[in-house]
Amino acid sequence: MKVEYIHHSGCTVETEDYFLVFDYYKGDINLKNKNTIVFSSHSHKDHFNPEIFKWQEEQQDIKYVLSSDIEVEPGPNIYIMNPYESLQLDGVNIKSFASTDLGLSFLVEVEGKSIFFAADLNWWIWPEDSEEEKRQMEEAFKGEIEKIKGQEIYIAFFPVDPRLKENYSLGGKYVIDELKPKYFIPIHLWNKFNVTKYFAEEMKAYPTKVIEIYKNNQVIEIG
Repeated sequence: MKVEYIHHSGCTVETEDYFLVFDYYKGDINLKNKNTIVFSSHSHKDHFNPEIFKWQEEQQDIKYVLSSDIEVEPGPNIYIMNPYESLQLDGVNIKSFASTDLGLSFLVEVEGKSIFFAADLNWWIWPEDSEEEKRQMEEAFKGEIEKIKGQEIYIAFFPVDPRLKENYSLGGKYVIDELKPKYFIPIHLWNKFNVTKYFAEEMKAYPTKVIEIYKNNQVIEIG
């Protein structure tokens, strides 16, 4: 697999026959002449840009998998998902899960390997949160991860958000503990790439390989 970290949470995964795009909203991207599926997890402007539909002018058979909160006209190549649904497109198996913010997270099986794209599913603990808000968030987050456990995950894309300050690694560490992905790729970085170095250092004793992100359009060869 070849992964490209585009910008913020936008990433692509290229395999022998497929090109997958996750949560593109801006940045340089080069489409491939392969079976292409574009995922948009929710309508927040840092995860969805309607410009993605212009890609059909270049590649007519492109397919879109969108969360139901995104307002878009339905079409023959647009697939709308709610949490806890399954979809098969051109041999790619897609399962949707919920988020602790808005929209969906995705578990995608392609060419025998599973990719978990968390989008805004995270253990969002902010410094100003009350104890009750912290408790509710922990319960919601851990409950959602419990639904995903048991899957063999090859790559996990997961938020390591520097705005959370001392809590930046809570969700990522829990995912590594519970889901045990082979590779972990940090997203939702706000161009604060140093946070991925700190997280990789914090997780160095774990068998999961944490990929350090140091720039937009970074290409990562995996496997």
